Amino acid sequence: MTKSTQHRSSSFSLRYRIARAFTVAIVLGYAFLGVRSSQGQTAKGAKETTLYAFTGGSDGGSPSAGLIEDAKGNFYGTTFAGGTSNLGTVFKISKAGKETVLYSFTGAPDGEHPTSNLLLDKAGNLYGANYEGGASGFGAIFKLDNAGKESLLYSFGSGTDGEYPGSGLIEDAAGNLYGTTGYGGKSGNGTVFKISKSGKETILHSFTGKDGQYPFSTLLRDSAGNSYGTTSMGGSSGNGTVFKMTNKGKVTVLHNFAGGKDGANPYAGLVRDAKGNFYGTTYGGGAGCDGYACGTVFKLTAKNKETVLHAFALQDGHYPDFGTLVLDAAGNLWGTTYAGGSADMGIVFKVSTSGKETIVYNFTGGADEGFPVAGLIEDKAGNLYGTTEGNPPNTYGTVFKLKP
Repeated sequence: MTKSTQHRSSSFSLRYRIARAFTVAIVLGYAFLGVRSSQGQTAKGAKETTLYAFTGGSDGGSPSAGLIEDAKGNFYGTTFAGGTSNLGTVFKISKAGKETVLYSFTGAPDGEHPTSNLLLDKAGNLYGANYEGGASGFGAIFKLDNAGKESLLYSFGSGTDGEYPGSGLIEDAAGNLYGTTGYGGKSGNGTVFKISKSGKETILHSFTGKDGQYPFSTLLRDSAGNSYGTTSMGGSSGNGTVFKMTNKGKVTVLHNFAGGKDGANPYAGLVRDAKGNFYGTTYGGGAGCDGYACGTVFKLTAKNKETVLHAFALQDGHYPDFGTLVLDAAGNLWGTTYAGGSADMGIVFKVSTSGKETIVYNFTGGADEGFPVAGLIEDKAGNLYGTTEGNPPNTYGTVFKLKP
């Protein structure tokens, strides 16, 4: 089965039709049983503001990626659809909510359908990944300079160089870019790649299945050049992995998800605390949820011991998706779930290091639209910002601000 397309546009192609465990039967099952999540422990005083609502037209529609912020407080992101060719956009939004479309993708040989967070370099250039498009239709890495000129650094082919890049990009001191492709590579199970400033691609690792399959997470890089991430499937039980990759491309599986209470199918990346512990989410698995695997927040120690900090249930949101968690100075973890909450349209949550979950905000399907796929960013004042995907063709997503 594939992930539910109940709230997705039919044009949302491969990313929502391939290798997404669960939930058509699950969502239909909820509807049949009349089940809706209750509000649960909800934070008092949280205020949500919709900074911008996309129309699905030339301004873009249905953002699947999160935001980045520049030094002036402007936000940048991508929409999966909309724009002049309905193939997605790169946009800028001021803190006052004024949106500017910086670029509309036109399709092969240009890219199409960007799904990942952008990277902003010191010169003001933006870099990102198109899940599809490019010269061969299997995705591309693009650069958008501060004058609005777009160029493709690399187009993925239909083979060992990787296919369908779904992760955000990270940069090293020399300006090389690193990311993952969900498919392709020697075994078709996905890759970790490096792309130089001149557009030369190097495959650092091709997943075999035993060490993971279908990585979509943005990598986390340490000072020694090691990279850490997740694969959504594969590993010893087929339920996904947490992995470490050296700067020479050697991969070690740090944890194999077993499914069930342990969690399954991590799509998001990792955050790390000062003690070397990793934190992340799984889309499925966990205890409870009336037998429906609703996902988890997990901790993985520096000695590779995994603990489920929180298992989502019908009462508190479910299916944390592609959004990497935010770790605040007090050690709390902040994130989103795609569904669940009082209106079953997703939530913003906080989980303490002891595993106590608080629903910070329930999306209602009103002006806030709902269905957040991506994660959050935090400003210096502690405000959170993110995107919702909306419910095409009725609504096309938002950029929101949340004051906890």
